[in-house]
Amino acid sequence: MTGQGAAGARSTSGGPGARAESGGPGGPPVVVLVGPPGAGKTTVGRLLADRLGGSYRDTDADIEAVAGKPIPEIFLDEGEPYFRDLERAAVRDAVAGHHGVLSLGGGAIMDEGTRALLAGLPVVFLDVGLHDAVRRVGLDAPRPLLAVNPRQRWRELMEQRRPLYEQVARAVVATDDRTPQDVAEAVLDALRGPAPAAADRSAAPHRTDPKDADV
Repeated sequence: MTGQGAAGARSTSGGPGARAESGGPGGPPVVVLVGPPGAGKTTVGRLLADRLGGSYRDTDADIEAVAGKPIPEIFLDEGEPYFRDLERAAVRDAVAGHHGVLSLGGGAIMDEGTRALLAGLPVVFLDVGLHDAVRRVGLDAPRPLLAVNPRQRWRELMEQRRPLYEQVARAVVATDDRTPQDVAEAVLDALRGPAPAAADRSAAPHRTDPKDADV
């Protein structure tokens, strides 16, 4: 699963194939998890759903259900723009219709409309370093955007995406060297703090190192 890195939890202003489960009677979600492959969104999301007495939903699984095929095949057969169209619709539907724990695909936050949709929601960025990401999921798995030179490509994607993960997140939880249970508890602790005012969402994240966290 995911582990603990240079930062543990800090307040800010799953993967393909996971089964989508039904949520409560309409959104918004109680927690939205974002982060790169290997961050542990699916594992932590299911733990959070159990802790909160709700259900878990994964937009990657929703996309596969709509398309009737795995995400790598969508990329191969229809291309990335088609996949991103499906992803935007999946996020929109899940945010409106799922009152539980929701995880988004790693690239969902690249879409400006999706970022706007997430504004004001309890979004948590599960951060992970390359070493732990490789250990957890392996970079030889069928991930379309990591097909060539996966380690270098992972770094490049994180350079592009990290500012956007932090932009939409209310809290950031580092997962390196931590158990899924520790990460889930850190997410809950981070969300127990006061929600930031809308005007403060562009402020630099407040960071809590793992040594200061109750892990």
